[in-house]
Amino acid sequence: MTNTSTPNAPNTVLSRGSYAESKRVTEILRNESVGGFILLAATALAIIWANTPFADSYFAARDALIPIHIPGFEHLHMSVGHFAADGLLAVFFFLTGLELKKEFVIGDLRSPSTAIVPVAAAAGGVAVPAIIYAIINASNASAIHGWAIPTATDIAFAVAVLAGVGTFLPSALRLFLLTLAVVDDLIAICIIAIFYTNNFHGEYLLLAIIPIALFAWLTHRYETMFHLRTPAAWFILLPLGVLTWALFMESGIHATIAGVVLGFCVPVIHNQRSEAAGSETGLAEALEHRFRPLSTGFCVPVFAFFSAGVTVGGFEGLGRALSDSVAVGIVLALVLGKTIGISGTTWLVTRFKGANLDPDVAWIDVIGLAVTGGIGFTVSLLVAELSFPAGSAHTEDAKIAILVGSITAAILGAALLSARNKHYRAIALKESVDEDENGIPDVFESKPGEG
Repeated sequence: MTNTSTPNAPNTVLSRGSYAESKRVTEILRNESVGGFILLAATALAIIWANTPFADSYFAARDALIPIHIPGFEHLHMSVGHFAADGLLAVFFFLTGLELKKEFVIGDLRSPSTAIVPVAAAAGGVAVPAIIYAIINASNASAIHGWAIPTATDIAFAVAVLAGVGTFLPSALRLFLLTLAVVDDLIAICIIAIFYTNNFHGEYLLLAIIPIALFAWLTHRYETMFHLRTPAAWFILLPLGVLTWALFMESGIHATIAGVVLGFCVPVIHNQRSEAAGSETGLAEALEHRFRPLSTGFCVPVFAFFSAGVTVGGFEGLGRALSDSVAVGIVLALVLGKTIGISGTTWLVTRFKGANLDPDVAWIDVIGLAVTGGIGFTVSLLVAELSFPAGSAHTEDAKIAILVGSITAAILGAALLSARNKHYRAIALKESVDEDENGIPDVFESKPGEG
C-alpha cells in the first residue's frame, strides 16, 4: 500500500513520525487519558463538596496545618492545600522534566526542523492568551499579575477529550499535541521560576547543588542498580529529591521547579548499563513508568481536589464571578487566545518554511487541536494561587473562570474533532496496514536513501 505522507517528508509539516516515536507517544497519551478521567472525578468531587451544607469541612481539611517544624526550614510548616500545590505537584513536574529531556534527546525536539512547528505553536499559545488577558486587565493593577494563568494547557484533560471523541486521531496530530504540551510545560516552568519567585535566598539554592549533583551522579553511575532494584529509587533517590525540594522551598524559587531539575539529571539513552539490567529503555523511561501512576493516580488528583473546590453560589454567584475582569480575561484567553495563538502561529511558520500540511491533515484539524489546547487546568490553578494574595476574591474568580474556560474549550474542541472522525477512521485504516516480518507497519519503513 502506497503512503502519500511519509515520515519527515520534505516541505511537509505534521507528517507521520517514526514507528518507535509513534508507539512511545501512544503509550504516554494512553496513560495521560486515564489520568485525565481521574482528575475530572477529583475536580467534580471538590466542586460538589464545596457547594454543599458540609462545605466547612472541606475548607477545614484544605486549610489544616501540617505539623512539621524543622529549624532552618520554616516554609515546611504549611497547610494541606499548600502542600498539595508545592509538594505533590513536584512529582508531576519531575515527570515533566523526564519527558522534556527525552524529547530533547530522542524525541521530536532533537531536530530543529521537526521541532520548529510545535515549539512555535506552543509559544504562540502562551503569548496570545497572555496578551488578551493583559489587554482586558490593563487598567486593573490588582488583576494584571494574573497574566500567566491562561497560558498553560493541561495535557491530561486534553487527552481525555481526545480519548472520548478522537479515537482515530492521526498519529501526526497526536505527536503534535504531545510535543506542543511538553514545550508549553517548559514555558510555564520558566514563567513560574522567573515571575513567581519571592524573597529569594541564594544560600539555600547553593546548598541544593549538593543533593542535585549526588542525584545526577548516582543515576548515571548506578543506572543498572536502579533498573534491577525498584526499591533503590525509593530509598536512595527519593530522600535526595525531598531534600532538594525542601531547599528550593526555602530559596524562594517555587519548589516544583526542583522536580524539573532532577528530571533533567536522569540518563535517557538506552546504553550498556540498561542492557545489563535487561532493559530496552533508558533509566528516564523506567522511572517514568514507576512514578507516573503515583502522579496521575494520586498527586495531581489530590492537588486538583484541594485547589478546585470553590463556592460558586448558584447562577447568581457564577454571574458575579464571571463579571470580574480577571475571569473575563481568563475565559477569553483560554478559548480564543489559545485557538488563535496555536493555529495562527502554526500557519505562519508553515508559510515561512514554504511547506504544506501533510495530505492527511487539514487546517480544521489544527484548529480543533488548538481549541482543545484551551483546556488549562493543573498549572493554571497553580499559577492562579501564586498570582494573588491569600484570601483575594480574584483567586476564587480565577478558579471559576479556569473551569468555565476549560469546559468551553473541551466542548468546542470535541465538536470540531468528532465532526472529522469519519476522515480519521480512514487514516487509521491506512496506518494499520499489514506488518512486515519485523513487526513494523509498512507506512513507517524508510525509503531507499532515507536511512
